[in-house]
Amino acid sequence: MNRGFYNIIAAQFFSSVADNALLIVSIALLATMDSPAWMTPMLKLFFVLSYVLLAPFVGAFADAFPKGRVMFITNLVKISGCLMMFLQVHPLIAYAVVGFGAAAYSPAKYGILTELLPPEKLVAANAWIEGLTVMSIIVGTVLGGALVSDKLINYLPGFMNPLHQVASVFTTEIALSVVMLSYIIAALFNLYIPNTNPHYQNQEHNPFKLVIEFSHCVSALWRDRLGQISLGVTSLFWGAGATLQFIVLKWAEKALGMQLDKAAILQGVVALGVAFGAIAAARLIPLKKSLNVMPIGFAMGLVVILMTFVHSVYFAYPLLILVGALSGYFVVPMNALLQHRGHVLMSAGHSIAVQNFSENLSVLFMLALYAIMIKYDFNLYYVICLFGLSVSSIMWLIMKKHEANQREYDSLHLIGHQKHVGTD
Repeated sequence: MNRGFYNIIAAQFFSSVADNALLIVSIALLATMDSPAWMTPMLKLFFVLSYVLLAPFVGAFADAFPKGRVMFITNLVKISGCLMMFLQVHPLIAYAVVGFGAAAYSPAKYGILTELLPPEKLVAANAWIEGLTVMSIIVGTVLGGALVSDKLINYLPGFMNPLHQVASVFTTEIALSVVMLSYIIAALFNLYIPNTNPHYQNQEHNPFKLVIEFSHCVSALWRDRLGQISLGVTSLFWGAGATLQFIVLKWAEKALGMQLDKAAILQGVVALGVAFGAIAAARLIPLKKSLNVMPIGFAMGLVVILMTFVHSVYFAYPLLILVGALSGYFVVPMNALLQHRGHVLMSAGHSIAVQNFSENLSVLFMLALYAIMIKYDFNLYYVICLFGLSVSSIMWLIMKKHEANQREYDSLHLIGHQKHVGTD
């Protein structure tokens, strides 16, 4: 890997740390406002809404400019979302602005990988990205938990009593300042990402034509035999992952008696498992064998159901690490395959925008269902069982679709071979 790639992952690390810390801070802000419980998953829903609404436009934006510059600008948008929270704008609105920046950031972040690296390095590059993203989730959630904890200021030395008083009054402002600092560091790394000078055709500026062009890209990727399978798997993964974030927080409260600052650590534990799975996938799964990992996704859904039997932290940690490891092992190769197919069928920015659109539609749908269940006070253990069974069932259907695609391909290949022999 070259130096430009390491600048990309450094920028991604600090930007993701800030995203995850800000989520915990936003949840704490909602709690101080006595917001209803169903509003907590709405934070993530508002965040990812931009991914869906802006999908026709962000791909063209990412391909129209050097991607390092795009990532720099979008980090500035995230900083503006933090400033809105400073100004006491409702957390849902402010976090939506951060999501606006993230939606434009993602096509540049992943798109530049296909410009900078050859296809055979994409699985390893994705493992790096996912591994560092996972580490950033751990750092970000733990940092966010620490920033909202009342115990943090108790660790200050006695001679810093004036700072105790300031911290107790300005806890939220201090937390938001730390988050903004992380975004600023990410923006500085963005400035050192190389310009790969990709040769894309001139980008369309008419919004109606952009929507039409984007619909063609969506259709092309979903019609492709490999693209539709990898896109289905990654969409399921991100929808399930976003929902699992909030299920873990609720489960930690109900089953383990944890407060938010401690429960946030469990999100980091899942992320640690994802890192292990991503590293294993990078070492063991080449791009051409990426579809072989699909049964792991089926198993992950069943393993999640085991959460209903766990009421001790000592069993919770290894179970969540296992869930994360299974997730990381099957999503990294599928993500690499999807990027490769998208790059072959269309430009890097457009393919990532299609990926974000599909994946975040899944996130919106699953989070909306979860919020409805919480609003109507569904039993948490029923929710966990439904969640796990749904993931395994959908994964099974995707595997069956792949088998059908393979039979169709083999049949067409055989017919073509017979015609060739006949003409000879």
